[in-house]
Amino acid sequence: MHMQDLPPIVRHNPPFSAARVGAMVLRYWYLLKGSWPRMLELAYWPAMNLVMWGFLQTFLAQTTDVFAQAGGVLVGSVLLWELMFRGQLGFTISFFEEMWSRNFGHLMVTPLRPSEFVTALVSMSLIRMVVGMTPALAIAIWFFGFNLFDLGIALVAFFANLVFFGWAVALVVTGIILRNGLGAESLAWAVPFIFVPLCGIYYPVSVMPDWLEAIALCLPPTYVFEGMRSILFDQVIDWGQLAFAAGLNLVYFGAGYAIFMAFLRAAKERGMLLTIGE
Repeated sequence: MHMQDLPPIVRHNPPFSAARVGAMVLRYWYLLKGSWPRMLELAYWPAMNLVMWGFLQTFLAQTTDVFAQAGGVLVGSVLLWELMFRGQLGFTISFFEEMWSRNFGHLMVTPLRPSEFVTALVSMSLIRMVVGMTPALAIAIWFFGFNLFDLGIALVAFFANLVFFGWAVALVVTGIILRNGLGAESLAWAVPFIFVPLCGIYYPVSVMPDWLEAIALCLPPTYVFEGMRSILFDQVIDWGQLAFAAGLNLVYFGAGYAIFMAFLRAAKERGMLLTIGE
């Protein structure tokens, strides 16, 4: 068979298709909405974490002047952390749906491009985040009097920086799973918690040792949590630091995508795509 006899889809890479992205998002949405345990779990963990830390915040506000002056600092930290964690987990869980059903190899021999697949995972991550975080945001307002939207325009910068970093982490994690199989799936839950002590979620980075503070300042979420405390305590927004965090995120996301693609190519070359779930 001559090259001119091959169908165009074989001869050339198909152009990026929003329709294929939409089809993948619809697939994941049907999986989600068709299972009430999945929907319940999305909202359960953010709400439970919020209630636990919210009551601690209430107790500390009654006994400590610092927390009384900046009501909601712990609640705000929990909500922002959950945004990052749920963004990362929403990406990886949708990826796992293909691994658990052993469908990933079949997807990769269709016209679906890796960039379209990643875009669909990112889109589904946002949907899962909205579904999962809405009850927690409502509890924060009704029970603890903290409205995350009171952070104003800064919340947009906080949100963007956190979710992009979460996606960067998710790309690395999914790449490792492509390389090592589902035996490494626990990394999806374990890896994000590495950043809990490093990013100053519940305390300023100034309390860290100098060497650890230097590491923290290389991570975009650090600037988000420092920025939130700056707003609540001093009513000041440092846009320069948030812009620096955005620059770091571009580097991390680009590196994460490159790692994902490298492991995907390696899996194809080694013929692992159809057996990777075993």
